[in-house]
Amino acid sequence: MAVFTEVSPPEAAGLLSNLGLGTLQSMRGTPSGIENTNYFVSTDQGEYVLTLFERLSFEQLPFYLNLMRHLAEHGIPVPAPQANAQGEILHTLKGKPAAVVTRLKGRNQLDPQVADCAQVGAMLARMHQAGTDYPRQQPNLRGLAWWTETIPVVRPHLNAEQAALIESELAFQQDLATTEAYRSLPQGPIHADLFRDNVMFDGPTLSGFFDFYFAGCDTFAFDIAVCLNDWCIDLATGALDPARAQAFVAAYDAERHLTDAELSLLPAMLRAAALRFWTSRLWDFYLPRDAAMLKPHDPTHFERVLTLRRQQPWSYTRQAPSA
Repeated sequence: MAVFTEVSPPEAAGLLSNLGLGTLQSMRGTPSGIENTNYFVSTDQGEYVLTLFERLSFEQLPFYLNLMRHLAEHGIPVPAPQANAQGEILHTLKGKPAAVVTRLKGRNQLDPQVADCAQVGAMLARMHQAGTDYPRQQPNLRGLAWWTETIPVVRPHLNAEQAALIESELAFQQDLATTEAYRSLPQGPIHADLFRDNVMFDGPTLSGFFDFYFAGCDTFAFDIAVCLNDWCIDLATGALDPARAQAFVAAYDAERHLTDAELSLLPAMLRAAALRFWTSRLWDFYLPRDAAMLKPHDPTHFERVLTLRRQQPWSYTRQAPSA
């Protein structure tokens, strides 16, 4: 979230009125994130998030918005896109695609404990299962093809050691993608960006997932790895916390049984997830866009994470059922 496009209160009020959401009472831009313009808006009927999409097109957005609606209809706690009288959930504001969704209750859990990680793992599994009959298809737009295209662009900003690391890992992931084991991994719609700041807790209880605008069809194991590399690490060092990681995957596995291929390739997926976010953070850091509220993330964080996942692979240990 950030503010790239300034929206005035009268402009926001007009859209909210068109959607039958009541009278605007307050609005404020949100500073987190780096992709879209976001405002928290309050009306006399409720709390919402107004989003203007800065990169995603009118053609791409139905995948994301309808996925959110599909998941909500299947009992997954996600923001619900608001429709106009014609049933449309994709709107236009300031000449850009826009959406208004319900705002989840609670707050982020930025210091997750074992129990928090278990809740996220279980809900992620339920989300994956709920999405299996979602009819729309769209690839993960920040997947392997994007890494292959983007790494040469950021390469001039790296020193020799960093360049060797990122190129070595890209080659490894390209080779892995050609294997039968990788092609056998279960796939479907994934969140692909489920960091601590994209999950809400109302007290001790998980209250929802949000920010689905990096979602796409990819392997479920990649989505698990993205989560493990954020929810289950020490942020200062990037080191994985085995207790939190074990709890996360065990809770997921209890809801949706992991295949042998998923278990065996999880260490490689942890590397893939680290490469994805190192690449995107390099891109955002060295090739930034103008925004009224924007602070790019530090790329070196995921450089450390990738280095550790290569040096210290982690695997999930499935516990035998008790007698």
